[in-house]
Amino acid sequence: MRSTRKNQPPAGYASTARNRRARGGALALLAATLVLGAVTGPAVAAAPPAPPSPALSAQSAIPALDKALAGLPSADATAALVRVGGTEGVWRGSSGVHDLESGRPADPAARFRAGSVTKVFTAAVALQLASEGRLDLDRSARSYLPELIPASYGGVTVRQLLNHTHGIPAADFPGTTVEEWYADRFRIHDPEDMVRSATSKKPEFAPGERQHYLNIGYTVAGLLIEKVTGDTYEHQVARRILKPLGLRDTYFPGSDPHIAGPHNHGYQTMTLDDGTKGLRDVSVWGTTDGWAAGDIVSTTADLERFTRALFCGRVVRGPLLEEMFTLPKVTDLGSGAPAAYAVGLSMKKLGGREVWGKTGGRWGYNAAIASTRGGSRTLVYSVNSTDAKGRDTNPVALNIMVAVYGKPSKE
Repeated sequence: MRSTRKNQPPAGYASTARNRRARGGALALLAATLVLGAVTGPAVAAAPPAPPSPALSAQSAIPALDKALAGLPSADATAALVRVGGTEGVWRGSSGVHDLESGRPADPAARFRAGSVTKVFTAAVALQLASEGRLDLDRSARSYLPELIPASYGGVTVRQLLNHTHGIPAADFPGTTVEEWYADRFRIHDPEDMVRSATSKKPEFAPGERQHYLNIGYTVAGLLIEKVTGDTYEHQVARRILKPLGLRDTYFPGSDPHIAGPHNHGYQTMTLDDGTKGLRDVSVWGTTDGWAAGDIVSTTADLERFTRALFCGRVVRGPLLEEMFTLPKVTDLGSGAPAAYAVGLSMKKLGGREVWGKTGGRWGYNAAIASTRGGSRTLVYSVNSTDAKGRDTNPVALNIMVAVYGKPSKE
């Protein structure tokens, strides 16, 4: 076992989560000054500077981004950080507040929980190991982890884990409401136990027949990385990606529910202790349920550097990079639409062109990285959403994406 489950706050933890303020009272404090900024310069220190382009920096994008970030904090989000880069130009902006109590402007260099953006790092390490001959994408996951993965899932390949066509259902977690999950926020989840929970159930579909986006495939992928390297997943990501790219503000929190260093507070709409609906500070919340699928902490600057390096072939090299831009020829289990997820990345058609990237959500925080295939326009954002794991895309995050790339294209 990797860890022992717990359901108690860590030693020395002083709770700041008892925000009894109803929504009306909380939003009455949101009269902070909007902070917006646009600067030009190199998007990443290690890459050549991208000169501003009139198409981005003077005409359409800045007014649209100004509008997308205006009015924060609001009912949907308390802060937003945005970085746009690439050969078409550079734009930087931040809006909202560091926290509702002080009303200080949001820190544009703040760390945040990036959620499922973690999957891109996991996929990149797996593809590096494949290039070294240590992982075979066409080999079964069970052949690497025979004691953990039962014979009923013996046909699931490594590639299917990474592109969500494996058919393994989600693991079971206690609770059904955000309030119950909040009360259980310090529980430490063991990845092997999560895999056992998932694989004890019947497959959703035969491997490779459909696509269903779930975390469990990447939980198994993290364990595969540990198996073939004899090292921890976290150290492999640090050694292979974080250190070479100089991502000094990116880290894995492990069992610590806090965000280390400067960060803007995250809030979630829920029922408060007095029975009213309002915003509760959820900045302190354990993420071991996400692990290799969703627990990374980063900054917009670090994620922008990672995105540029990934898309230009500095992270995954050669033919294996195409795995991240190859959609499986299957349909989504729920909608029946064509598959939208490749290995690590997903694709949407915005403004008439393909945009590849990954979004993520943890309570209080939404994040995304995105780029056109050739890197002409990149986007990284962090939005302190008040319903970060809701069914619909956060309106502020959606407006940022549309401002940068355009509206979804009709097929």
